[in-house]
Amino acid sequence: MTESSKISRTMLTAMVVGGMVGAGIFSLPSRFGGVTGPMGAVIAWIIAGSGMYMLARVFQSLAERKPDLDAGVFAYAKAGFGDYAGFLSAFGYWIGSCIGNVFYWVMIKSTLGRFFPELFGDGNTVLAIAVASVGIWLFHFMILRGIKQATFINSIVTVAKVIPILVFIGILIFAFQADLFSYNLYGGDLTSSVFDQVRATMMVTVFVFLGIEGASVYSRYAKERSDVGAATITGFLVVTTLMVLVTLLPYAVMERADIAALGRPSMPGVLEAVVGPWGAVFVSVGVMVSVLGAYLAWTLICAEVMFAAAKNKDFPKVFATENSNKVPAAALWATNIFAQIFVISTYWSQDAFNLMLDLTAAMALVPFLLVAGYGLLLTKRRETYDVRPQERTRDLIIAIVATLYTAFLLFAGGLELLVLSMILYASGTVFYYWARREQGKKLFDKGYEWIIFALVVAGAIAGIAGLRSGYITL
Repeated sequence: MTESSKISRTMLTAMVVGGMVGAGIFSLPSRFGGVTGPMGAVIAWIIAGSGMYMLARVFQSLAERKPDLDAGVFAYAKAGFGDYAGFLSAFGYWIGSCIGNVFYWVMIKSTLGRFFPELFGDGNTVLAIAVASVGIWLFHFMILRGIKQATFINSIVTVAKVIPILVFIGILIFAFQADLFSYNLYGGDLTSSVFDQVRATMMVTVFVFLGIEGASVYSRYAKERSDVGAATITGFLVVTTLMVLVTLLPYAVMERADIAALGRPSMPGVLEAVVGPWGAVFVSVGVMVSVLGAYLAWTLICAEVMFAAAKNKDFPKVFATENSNKVPAAALWATNIFAQIFVISTYWSQDAFNLMLDLTAAMALVPFLLVAGYGLLLTKRRETYDVRPQERTRDLIIAIVATLYTAFLLFAGGLELLVLSMILYASGTVFYYWARREQGKKLFDKGYEWIIFALVVAGAIAGIAGLRSGYITL
């Protein structure tokens, strides 16, 4: 790879910020307002921020200590826990990102529905699906022209979409009402405990933190290996600050119940309540720019993860092919075909917005848990710590906290999301079988991999049974 095709630290940071500042941040007011007040929100952000910061530090440490593992998320899982675990991490991250891309189109359709309800409704009309489909393929053919061009566009869009968020924060600080904030502090008229309020926010905090690993995914393009860790931490700090302010400030201008009742995305409704209709229009434009930028970033990440997994022989080799512009074309086609299928499926969903958000977060939990677990294994084995051994104790503590946090998220997400994700994991094992057969290898080399597979299948069966009985609804 030539030096001119490398990505700078600034562009890597923009990939992290661009991936994290997408649709989720514009929905934070109503998602939090529906289940908690400022006190629960502060506790949730302390837990989520601390946990994700520790996970970011694990990514940073692994990037520096294991530079040969340049595919990021799934490569760490494979190195630590074997081929099948590596595949599950790669597939889970890839399919979760595809679902996340569908969420972005649902957000765009819902935003248009605010102004053209008869045409776009809640984002699941035939016209809305047609518009999203056109968008998917316009982005597809633009990306085929080259990764470098797409990351440059993403850097520009990242700057553009942060501006409406900063204006929103500035206006709400100026309009801050201390008595209203105090009334909302413990949730106003909510009767649930603070613990239950905090737990109810966990999946949305996972979703808005997705993208923290973006620099790691693109590590093979980095000019300097140290840029990967620096971009991860810088992007995390910038975005966390924005998200906390966007969550808390609406409690100082509206009652919690009114915030919860806002349409989605909810940021336009908050600003409209403060400054009038122009506020909704201004933020809605920001939503469109932000979501399209995040969609671009995540489409790149989806294709890169599948390509890297195929290069590492965890996916079928067809997905390791590149076009003349060095774009992983087959992986990009697969990514957008799956996105198209999921977009069409939103026509029959009762609540596509929340389903896509929560399922995206749930699919990311297994890959994140395996990364944290690998960081823990590395420190316990003292592997690579012949260099800078004084860092081992610090890294061990960080890895323990990151592992406990991601394990807690699996609990907080609930059984329904877990078994739904198992349906996807079980189905995706077909790709693993395909890849292993190409290489003339047994499906599983180790006995514990059969146990993992059995648990995945059992979870999938439970999920299908839940859907058939109506216990789980989409």
